[in-house]
Amino acid sequence: MKRRTLSLLLAATCAAGLLAGCGSSAAPAAEEPAAEETEATTEAAPAEEEAPAEEDASGEGKVLNIYCWNEEFKSRLKDHYPGYEEVDATHGKIGDVDVVWNITPSDDNAYQNNLDETLLKQADAAADDKIDLFLVEADYALKYVGTDYTMPVADLGLTEDELANQYQYTKDVVTDSNGVLKGVSWQCCPGVMIYNREAAKETFGTDDPAEIQAKFADWDAFVASAAELKAKGYQAVSSVNDTYRVYSNNVTSPWVVDGKINLDDNIKKWVDDSKKLVDEGYAGTHDLWSDDWSKGFYPEGKVFAYFGPAWLIDFCMAADTEGSIANAGGWAATEGPQGFSWGGTWICGATGTDNPTLVADIMRQLTTNEAIMTDIVKADNDFVNNKPAMEAMAQDETYGDAVLGGQNALAMFCAGADKIDMSNISIYDQGCTEEFQQAMKGYFEGQQDFDAAYEAFCKAVVEKYPELTY
Repeated sequence: MKRRTLSLLLAATCAAGLLAGCGSSAAPAAEEPAAEETEATTEAAPAEEEAPAEEDASGEGKVLNIYCWNEEFKSRLKDHYPGYEEVDATHGKIGDVDVVWNITPSDDNAYQNNLDETLLKQADAAADDKIDLFLVEADYALKYVGTDYTMPVADLGLTEDELANQYQYTKDVVTDSNGVLKGVSWQCCPGVMIYNREAAKETFGTDDPAEIQAKFADWDAFVASAAELKAKGYQAVSSVNDTYRVYSNNVTSPWVVDGKINLDDNIKKWVDDSKKLVDEGYAGTHDLWSDDWSKGFYPEGKVFAYFGPAWLIDFCMAADTEGSIANAGGWAATEGPQGFSWGGTWICGATGTDNPTLVADIMRQLTTNEAIMTDIVKADNDFVNNKPAMEAMAQDETYGDAVLGGQNALAMFCAGADKIDMSNISIYDQGCTEEFQQAMKGYFEGQQDFDAAYEAFCKAVVEKYPELTY
């Protein structure tokens, strides 16, 4: 039954690429930060005294197999988990346990394909070959959470009290249809509007976040301000795809209702607003992570804003590249027209692991230990999944993000985090998002009308998910 359950899900999703943050299709949503940004502090020491991994994991397996798509989680474990020792690029040690990293990039769905193939063999695999823990993203988390291949975190020993300080939506993403929590995350990914300070001063006479917020307080104001930016030679955003997540995170219904493709009113509003932006020359239609899209990371790109969470600001906007706006501390952040979230990475314990105690301790230390999580904020500029830690850092006058010119934007991230609603996610989100953006590009560029573009989208989705209708 277990094999059949996953096989059905694989058939529904195997063709989909990745768009979610923190490991998205063409660029990891949380790339490993530059060396100068990752000096770890030593505040994690108390965690080692509370729960030494070596003692807790004694008598269990001697190989810990971790499946992921980039170096992000590896860097977090290496820098912040007590007792982790790096051996080489794909191996580490925790006590007498060998850590083996199986890192498969997300491009062309390779990570999921590799994970799926290995999970299907999990029951018959030798103990040292079994997956012990693996990572998932929001856009496809339910694909795995809804199967027996992921362990309830309660079965690993994590309690509700231990998880009480985590943001609720991060639990909702990895909770199955029976209300069982099947994973945890060290990240929280509320988003903001990230704007070019120089462009703001040139166009609006100020780069003050409160004053810029007033100019972009809703989508009507956004369009009006986009006209002012165009007059100064700037595009409001690099691509209309930049705003997609803001709209899609504020829907009132899922992509699929009773087996039928559903177009939510807020997705249709994104289409209408985006068409206006493109027709007026306020935005392009570039694919996210493309070279044309990222030209706005540099002054000559003449782009006013991007939308994203903390990981986009620090890990994806060329902060370590001389000449970029980020490298010069030339961005700032404000709330923008609507709150939203994008991306995140969740840790799942694989059923059949022979290292349940060690898997649980990794989850516990990286997602519930306030000292370690505070250290992650200071060392890596991640927005972590711990309310007390983030609220304290938001009030810390000594903390500021160099990319944002020293601005401490954590208070606005905190305000947005509690409002994130993931109640309308489904196992079809990844594929629907990809196909919808691709189909609408033809409409935005005037190659076909909306009805033809929507028909093409529906046909592509049904081909990907044959069980659906439209």
